[in-house]
This record gives sequence, structure tokens and C-alpha cells, in this order.
Amino acid sequence: MNRFTKFLEEKFMPVAGRIAGQRHLQSLRDGIILTMPLVIIGSFFLILMFIPIPGYEGFMANIFGDAWKDKLGYPVSATFDIMALVASIGVAYNLALKYKLDGLTAGAISLAAFILATPYTTMFTPEGSDTAYEVGGVIPAALMGSQGLFVALLIGMLSTEVYRWVVSKNLTIKMPAGVPPSVAKSFVALVPGFAVIAIVWIVRLIIEATPFESIHNIVGDLLYTPLSAVGGSLTGSLVAVTLIILLWVAGLHGASIVGGVMDPIWLSKMDENRIAFQEGMAAADLPNIFTKQFFDIFVFMGGSGATFALVIAILFWAKSKQMKQLGRLSVGPGVFNINEPIIFGMPIVLNPLLIIPFLLTPLVIVLTTYIAMSTGLVPKPIGIAVPWTTPPVIGGYLATGSLAGSILQLINIFIGLLIYLPFFKIWDTMKVKEEKAAEETN
Repeated sequence: MNRFTKFLEEKFMPVAGRIAGQRHLQSLRDGIILTMPLVIIGSFFLILMFIPIPGYEGFMANIFGDAWKDKLGYPVSATFDIMALVASIGVAYNLALKYKLDGLTAGAISLAAFILATPYTTMFTPEGSDTAYEVGGVIPAALMGSQGLFVALLIGMLSTEVYRWVVSKNLTIKMPAGVPPSVAKSFVALVPGFAVIAIVWIVRLIIEATPFESIHNIVGDLLYTPLSAVGGSLTGSLVAVTLIILLWVAGLHGASIVGGVMDPIWLSKMDENRIAFQEGMAAADLPNIFTKQFFDIFVFMGGSGATFALVIAILFWAKSKQMKQLGRLSVGPGVFNINEPIIFGMPIVLNPLLIIPFLLTPLVIVLTTYIAMSTGLVPKPIGIAVPWTTPPVIGGYLATGSLAGSILQLINIFIGLLIYLPFFKIWDTMKVKEEKAAEETN
């Protein structure tokens, strides 16, 4: 393990540190985070649509009429179906700030470019008909939501890079000193905004002359489909979890770094489940197992490494003064899936002994959760954006709409406890010896 620790310090940490500081990955992460409050608000109304209480639907129908579910669905559509729009603004805004440019201007240009890249057509099926018709002149809601997320992220970065290049070449319109700042900013944005719109327009015209027809189709075929296959597979999920843990072991925020790449995939799969569930599909038949909630709610309980089980081990089995104090400090944050006190307080970072259970526990939990959901013992995540800070047991119920989700969380915590406990006892014994030696020295 000393060789492994040395490898992490000398080889892995420098590379991982450079990746963690990469401005585009950071902007992707922060842009996606901007969508989360809206998605969580929409999820609240989605919960109200499907509360599993006998007589609930009849009660709601008596008060609000037979169309009560459709009316509750308005806020769901208003929040989920603009995910890509918000992300395009968020990515451009955050990337522009890193270049010390005006974030709002970059966000507005990115939004216009994203709308320009999107074909104004959608399919419409009249009531009572089995035939779908293509309708022009409308912005397709599906491409404004999760289906257009990848295009929105790419255009957010591309438009801001063009904006930065134009400004760096000093190709902007500068107003006299007496002009109000807000007016001056709008004129500064004219040239870079025109450049971005012109580039996206030309690209769209070129693509429309090919069999792909739109940028969305190209990104879907060449980028999203392969990444989705990886992110939606058991092997890909195990690799993603391994990378998250190794980055944390090196002292870097693994969830943020890997999430910059994987979150768009997992959020898209979450929304696919949400749409299917909202249309009446049973939770056991939903298309995706590996969604954002699969990892946040069932795997990373207590935080990355599934350290809630470790907190329990500390609270009930610690003998050293240091570990007892750490347990008292960590239980509050741990309930809400925050584990920095554990990671840096024990520490787990670059700790050859605790690295083993810190990596092994989430990998085993991925397997147990996958088996439980793929066999139908536990419903798949129904597409509700349960906040990652939701305490265990509550989170499992909300994510699946079933008590089976809560039971699975308890089983996963117990599995984590079995893995962590032997290693923790060794570590705790070492701390007891250190404390006794210090007392004898004093």
C-alpha cells in the first residue's frame, strides 16, 4: 500500500489536480447545478401527482376535477422541460466569469445560439388519431429539456469561446466615457454576439444539407449515444464510481469532477424515467436503472464512499478519544450526506488502510442495488429529483415511491458497516495506542 500511496502522491494527484482545475469542466458542473433548484421544485409537484395513499386520487378528483393530474403537471413541465435552456445560460455564464468577461452577456448569446441550433418542428398526434404529423414553427419542448442538454452544454462552451476570442482581438464597439455602463455593455456584445450567431447559423445550414439534418441529431448519434451506453451500463457505472473514489483519496472532489462528465447522462436518464412514469408506466418497467438518484440516494449514502456506515461504526465501536470526538462531529453532516469531516478528519485521504473499504463499499453497493432493481425486488428510480442531501430511508422512499427503496438503503448501510468495521477497528486500535503513548510521554 505504501507504493500505492506513493503513486497517488507523485503520479495521480498532479494529473487529477490539473483536471479538477480545468475551467470547462468546472463550468459544465456549475451550469448543470443551476438547473437543479428548478428540477427539485418540479419533482415536488411530481410527488403530489403520485402519492401512494389509498383513496388519494379519488380525493383529489373530487376537489379539483378529473384533470387534476394534468394541472399538477404544469409546474413539472415548466421546470423539467427547460433544463437545457437553463444549462446553456449557466455554462456560458460560468465560463465567461473564468475569462473575466460579462457573464450575463455570454449567457444571453449562448441562449440565442442554442435556440438557433434547434429545428422549429415537432410531432403532433391529434386526439383520437393514431397518426403523428410534423408541425413547423414551434420550439420542441423535448429538445429544451433533457434531450437537448448535451447540445446546450456544447453551445454554451463554444459560444463563450468565440466571445472570448473576439474580445481578446479587441474587435468590439467601444462607447464614449459618458455612456451608461449598461448601454456600453450591450454595444460591446454586438460583434461577439453577431459572430456566434453567424457561426451557428452557417453550421446549421451545412448540417441541414446532410442526412443528419440537425446539430441535435449529430450530437445524439456521435456523442450522447456512446456516452449514454457507458453511463447506463453496470461496467461504466463501476468505472465512474472508482474514479470518484480515487479522486477523493487524492484529496480532490471526485463527485464534482466526474459529475461534470457523467451528470448530463444521468440527468437525461432520470428525465426519461420521469416522462415514462408520468405517462403511466410501472416503476419496475422504467427504462433506466442508472440515474442521478441511483448514485446520490442508494450508493453514496453519507457522501462519496458510502461513509454513513463508517459514521455508525465510529459511534458504536470507537474506543479512542479522537475517534469518539470525530463520530460526534460527523453524525450531523453524515445524515445529510456530507462527509468532508470524515474524509479529512480521520483522514481517509492518502490513508493506505481506509482506502480499501472506502473504494470497496460503494462498488459492492452498486452491485447490490443493481441486482435489486434489475430483478424487480425494488422499483427503479421514478425520475423525481430527490436532493442529494436527503437523509437515508427518506431518500429511498422518495426516489422509488416505495418502502422497498428505504429497505434497500438500510440493507446497503448494513453491507457498508460489515465492510468498514474490520478496517475501522484496526485504525481505532492504532489511535488508542497513540493516545496511550502520548499520555505516558506527558
